[in-house]
Amino acid sequence: MAEAVRWGKRGARINTISPGIIFTPLAKDELTGPRGEGYRRMIELSPVGRGGTPDEVGAVGALLMGPDGAFITGSDFLMDVGVTASCFYGELAPQYTESAHDHFPWPRSTD
Repeated sequence: MAEAVRWGKRGARINTISPGIIFTPLAKDELTGPRGEGYRRMIELSPVGRGGTPDEVGAVGALLMGPDGAFITGSDFLMDVGVTASCFYGELAPQYTESAHDHFPWPRSTD
C-alpha cells in the first residue's frame, strides 16, 4: 500500500493479486504429490469448494489494468476461494482447548 502512495504521485496505480490454488500444471502436480491431501482438504472446505483458474486471475488483472479499475489502487486482491476466511472463521479454523486459548490473543470460534 505504501508504494501506491509513492507511485500515485507519478500517476501510477499499484495493486497486487494473491491467488490461492489455481489449476495450473504445477498445482495439478501439487494436488497429487505428498501434500496433496492437505490442499484438497483446503479446497473442499473452502466456501467456493473449488480451486481457481488462470482465466479468473486474468480477469481480475484485466479489471485492475483497464479503465474500469482506474479508481483502484493500494489494494491486494486475495483470490483463494475463501480458504483464508475458512482458516479464521470456518471449518479450517484451529480448534483450541481452554488452556491453549489462554495463550492466544484472538477469540475462539464458538460455532
